[in-house]
Amino acid sequence: MVRLVESVTSPLQSRALREMFEARKRVFVDLLQWDVPVLEGRYEIDQFDDENAAYLIVADRHGRHSGSARLLPTVRPHILDSLFPDLCAAAAPSGPSVMEITRFCLGRDQPARERLETRNRLVSALAHYALRNGIATYTGVAEMGWLQQILAFGWNCRPLGLPRRIDGKMLG
Repeated sequence: MVRLVESVTSPLQSRALREMFEARKRVFVDLLQWDVPVLEGRYEIDQFDDENAAYLIVADRHGRHSGSARLLPTVRPHILDSLFPDLCAAAAPSGPSVMEITRFCLGRDQPARERLETRNRLVSALAHYALRNGIATYTGVAEMGWLQQILAFGWNCRPLGLPRRIDGKMLG
């Protein structure tokens, strides 16, 4: 099942959100060693997790988090324009038909085959969300390995600038 969660006023208000923020902590803080905020030692929640963010959450047959992505409107501050503007040769794309994909997170406890299925479900959900909501463009910041996977989705992608080494990682 894929669930859309919008207009979140309290990030820990539901089991689905708590599990998502816990999974994000395990992936982005524990595994990838990102220097991002952690709430109560277990939830990765930052300044962009507010009532303007939308979340696509993939759940397994028991209703537990398998994967998720956060979508940020670009008509207000978002990660690309606020934290990584140097990744763009020109101004970061923005507007009501442009959303930023962030925190694409696959649960670490899944076998490889299930992770691939979860990834594919999440990518399909992103495409359906765009079609239903008039989104013509997605943007995002990605490490080069992940960027190569994104290009393999078959989406019409183009770099917004040259990749740069930031905090020891090559980002684009």
